[in-house]
Amino acid sequence: MKFGILSYATEYTVSPPELARAVEQRGFDSLWLPEHTHIPVSRRSPYPMGGELPRDYLHISDPFVGLAAAAAVTTRIKLGTAICLVVEHDPLVLAKKVASLDLMSGGRFIFGIGAGWNAEEMENHGTAFATRYRLLRERMDAMKKLWSEERAEFHGKFVNFDPVWSYPKPVQKPWPPIYFGGHTPSARQRVADLYDGWMPTIMRDLLGGVQDLRRRVAEAGRDPKSVSVTTLWFKPDRARLDSLEAAGVDRVVMGVPSAPFDVVMRKLDELAKLARL
Repeated sequence: MKFGILSYATEYTVSPPELARAVEQRGFDSLWLPEHTHIPVSRRSPYPMGGELPRDYLHISDPFVGLAAAAAVTTRIKLGTAICLVVEHDPLVLAKKVASLDLMSGGRFIFGIGAGWNAEEMENHGTAFATRYRLLRERMDAMKKLWSEERAEFHGKFVNFDPVWSYPKPVQKPWPPIYFGGHTPSARQRVADLYDGWMPTIMRDLLGGVQDLRRRVAEAGRDPKSVSVTTLWFKPDRARLDSLEAAGVDRVVMGVPSAPFDVVMRKLDELAKLARL
């Protein structure tokens, strides 16, 4: 099982390049950055984890900028979004961002995607909460064409463009691995039908979810081993990590605190020891 690190990169935390170097030096396999374009002052949408929304959410920097900076100072680790809110991006612009990052990192990008939970946030982008998954599906289908076709066009309900040239193309063919974030049966079905990996973030019965995913992937006519499982686990312990590995989880991404360099380095050392790196 592989181990990655997630950080809420803000103006008051260790920078992505500093963190990326330390992550690579300690033997972790990947660095992941989350995304919120902004946070509405309204709290109509409840925080999924319960309680008050953490301050970090208000200060998250752009993950593509952070990962590009991380790519420039590393050579081995994978670089991923956890997650990119596709419903808040123009697909023509986002396709270029993804392909550019994959090119500049030498094919090390993993595209973690999701629809998000904050209705007010996506409404500010013109996205209706009720149709966000249909919008996400069309934007992903359109981007796949932009990444893989010389002259791409797409005509759907939400996305529509005549033939275009879109470069660069990703280094990874036909496109970088796409991991879908979500914890529901519907999320697992989307993975089984469309994507390369499952990235649950809120999950009580994760082991049962992995079994359900494998069944759905097989029923979709795909090899269950071809679909990766990467879970975010913020309070890991060795017994739990062992149980996740036994269940077939491929990667555990562990969080570091939103803190200055020295504090984060101590936490990385602790997590590396826990992961037996």
